[in-house]
Amino acid sequence: MEILWFLFALGLLAAALGPVLRRRRAARPARRAPREAAWPAGGPIRRVPADAPDAADPEAYGFLRQEELDVRVPGPDEELLHVLDVVQGTQQWGAASRLLAATPADGEARWQRVQGFAGAAALELAGRPGAGGRWLREWRAAERKDAGGAAVQAEFLVQQAWRTSRPGEDEFRILLEEARTVCGEAALLAPGDPVPYIVELSVARGLGYPPAEFDRLWAKVMDRAPAHMGAHLAALRYWSAAWHGSREDADRFARTAAARAPRGSLLAALPLFALYEHLPEVNLVRGFYRSEAVTKAVAGALYAVHSARPDDPVLPHVRHLLVLFLVRMDRWGEAMAQLVAVDGQVGAVPWTQSEDPAAAYALHRALAVAGYEANGGSPATLPR
Repeated sequence: MEILWFLFALGLLAAALGPVLRRRRAARPARRAPREAAWPAGGPIRRVPADAPDAADPEAYGFLRQEELDVRVPGPDEELLHVLDVVQGTQQWGAASRLLAATPADGEARWQRVQGFAGAAALELAGRPGAGGRWLREWRAAERKDAGGAAVQAEFLVQQAWRTSRPGEDEFRILLEEARTVCGEAALLAPGDPVPYIVELSVARGLGYPPAEFDRLWAKVMDRAPAHMGAHLAALRYWSAAWHGSREDADRFARTAAARAPRGSLLAALPLFALYEHLPEVNLVRGFYRSEAVTKAVAGALYAVHSARPDDPVLPHVRHLLVLFLVRMDRWGEAMAQLVAVDGQVGAVPWTQSEDPAAAYALHRALAVAGYEANGGSPATLPR
């Protein structure tokens, strides 16, 4: 029943916060009234009327409004965001081609940028069927030998398969078969680039490559980028119980990668992603989020976050998943610290698994704010 209580609380919170946020934007009071009392640590979040002066307000912490959240990217990449604005504003692809050409092939940034461009085109097409994403079609038509354009088209086709159809359907298979062909083209255009093979990892999951064939593909990725976190995340899903492995397979893959991770690598956070992949299989009660398995995985992810370079392109991915787990563990202050670091861009798991990533993120953010304040926190006490 705990999960039912949690989902019910989410619904009530969404209904309560919508009106109060609209009212506060229209006429924000000069000073918030003091809280009457706080629940003890780990206690329930107190529900209050929507117009109560002490209703939790995420905007008081400098967080962006839900409608201002960027769902195209997981975290800040000023070059990418600038080029996306140019490309989408002008429908000219040249800036995208130049940015990818200047991005090193062996790092996480190229993979992130390929995903960003492909996701932007897919969102455009969803918003304007038949017209959106024209710049990507023109890019590929004009520059068939542009390795960046080929990689973006391959990732676009993969995203379209998952967005517009379901595994087993003809459209799904047709799109992924086309994506596999374009991955091959991209790989020939840039032999040392791991990105075409990383894109194909998602193709392999959807088309059901046998393990031996998947292992051959994985070896090509590892030859080019053995510590690539994005590649490991894609491979982890293949080995999950929902696809072509089991919970044990996924855990073993994640633990092995974490144990071999070089210093400063975010691969130490991989066991937390393995746990997330299997949440539907476990008993979603409060006790689960206090279990040894979750506690250890969260500790590993926090260690990875603290050890990683501040500009690591994958860092926002880990922080976003930590927000979900820390909120459900009632670790409000730690959740707020992650929110301060990622607020603004929300194109990451777990939010992208929802039909409305911004809304899913905003709900967990509101829960974190409410729990933080219920335990005595305020904007003044939040470290930045």
